[in-house]
Amino acid sequence: MEEAMSNFHFRFMSFGYEFRDFFSPRENILKEAGIEPGFHVLDYGCGPGSYVTPLAELVGESGKIYALDIHPLAIQEIQTIASRKALNNVVTIRSDCKTGLRDNSVDAVLLYDTFHALSDPNSVLEELHRVLKSNGLLSFSDHHMKENEILAKVTRRGLFSLSRRGKKTHRFLKEEWLPGDVKS
Repeated sequence: MEEAMSNFHFRFMSFGYEFRDFFSPRENILKEAGIEPGFHVLDYGCGPGSYVTPLAELVGESGKIYALDIHPLAIQEIQTIASRKALNNVVTIRSDCKTGLRDNSVDAVLLYDTFHALSDPNSVLEELHRVLKSNGLLSFSDHHMKENEILAKVTRRGLFSLSRRGKKTHRFLKEEWLPGDVKS
């Protein structure tokens, strides 16, 4: 489905994120997501882990973080962060689409700056819908896309509906549907 970027490109991107995070802390983005203590959260396309530490603070010890990425260096970086900071509630998943998580097992999904690069975004949205609990939330941001494009692509198939527009993110709620009800 997706192809992992080169190690050089990943490291270059990671360096850019460090710069970005200094001027725009990830905590500020996560405030818009509506994440609460005890939540199980999937960070889909987690990259070098900018959200892992502030997310761990939000969900607390009773919560869980699933950090998914296709790139092996992303998974390695998340594991390093979790080990260094003794974050025992972080699980890494290396995948390009399927999460391996149970149906209805996640309270929230972060889908940040990933959607534009997906070769099969509909399959990813279906997978996120599958793992989200009833009324689960999808926190979405992609600076490569215009707002009308985001709204159209995320809501078109009836899997999600817009709940809230933030300054940096859109919050979508999982819609209940039957597999035969999906619009193409």
